[in-house]
Amino acid sequence: MKLNWKLCNCWSLKTHHHLLIRLAVAILLMGFAFRLFFFKSEEFLQTPVVDKTEVAEATPPVVATVDVSEYEDQNQMPQKEAEDQNEMPQKEPEIGAEKCDLFTGDWVPNLKGPVYTNASCPLIESHQNCMGNGRPDSGYLYWRWRPENCELPPFNAEKFLYLMRNKTWALIGDSISRNHVQSLLCMLSTVEQAVEVYHDEEYRSKRWHFPSYNFSVSVIWSPFLAKAAIFEDYNGVSTSEVQLHLDKLDKKWTEQYLNLDYMIISTGKWFLKSSIYYENDTVVGCHYCPKRNLTELGFDFAYRKTLSSVMDFIAASKHKGLVFFRTSTPDHFENGEWHNGGSCQKMMPVKEGDIELKDLNRILRNIELEEFEKAVPRATQNGVKLKLLDFTNLLLLRPDGHPGAYREFQPFAKDKDAKVQNDCLHWCLPGPIDTWNDLIMEIVVNG
Repeated sequence: MKLNWKLCNCWSLKTHHHLLIRLAVAILLMGFAFRLFFFKSEEFLQTPVVDKTEVAEATPPVVATVDVSEYEDQNQMPQKEAEDQNEMPQKEPEIGAEKCDLFTGDWVPNLKGPVYTNASCPLIESHQNCMGNGRPDSGYLYWRWRPENCELPPFNAEKFLYLMRNKTWALIGDSISRNHVQSLLCMLSTVEQAVEVYHDEEYRSKRWHFPSYNFSVSVIWSPFLAKAAIFEDYNGVSTSEVQLHLDKLDKKWTEQYLNLDYMIISTGKWFLKSSIYYENDTVVGCHYCPKRNLTELGFDFAYRKTLSSVMDFIAASKHKGLVFFRTSTPDHFENGEWHNGGSCQKMMPVKEGDIELKDLNRILRNIELEEFEKAVPRATQNGVKLKLLDFTNLLLLRPDGHPGAYREFQPFAKDKDAKVQNDCLHWCLPGPIDTWNDLIMEIVVNG
């Protein structure tokens, strides 16, 4: 330190002043440079304050699952909100539409399998309880319907029940409707068990209630949809011809019609039975009555006449709910029919083009489509929502889905070569008919 002080004291005054000037200039230059650097850095790094509304507009919309609990109006179906007001609204998939036809497609593997089993659902009747009756294969359970050009969401039982609060459903028709109602109830039972609150004397018409949702489901036995006297037992053995009144609809469903919010109406195979036809309470002819001196009018005559009356009734009703008309379902009997040894032993779905609709089924279907198409304009004019469930071709591809010999418990337990009656008309539960509920929910929710 002493050395430094001595050196400093040796400087001349002139040299001292020169050093001070140089130091001052250096300080000024450094200050200017620092200010310039700080200003540019602040401009580059500073995050501007943005209004929250601007952030919301700039942020891409988040696609989220709709929470049905947000919908307070029980009559309003939850729908996905449009992300852009200029976006074209999504239309319901229409039959024959190029973009998406729910009823045209194929069956694809589904490793998840059914949502219920014969063990978890006590509502399956014995003739459709294929697994319980000992059917040895289970591959028919692992397929799902994939419509052409679109995806079909699986049935959501919880959402369906929520949307149907304080509503009533009815499935009106023959034993296929009874088959279907069991399927629907079993799928809904994954959320809540239905309580049976009504049945008729023969246990053919029934009603169930879901207490938590005040939701009712009925099956109304009316195989012809018209007034008919039927003389056959539970196994289909007849003692006389059906007496069918072509000009009188069955009051069992018409008297409940206006009190139903949703209904699925169908008929079909019963018109192939031997029948005597009435109009104005007078015999006008018959179908397959060789022992009687009556005019053979044919089942197609009676079918068209009855469906025309049904469609007229619906179209003129001004019903405010939703009415589905379901096409008849195909059977897969081979080497005979129900009464003469027919069977169905296939264990896999088939592809379209590998199987053809039988002539009788084609006649029924053509009449159904023609009468439905004639009714739609009148129904629309009167504000009636009438929609078609065209399940014929969908189930034509599932010859593996029938009970077959396993409509009865362990049919080959005593004799592996036993000759037993096969059921190739109804459907195993669980089974292909469960897909109907996927399609119906898609139409109800997004239609």
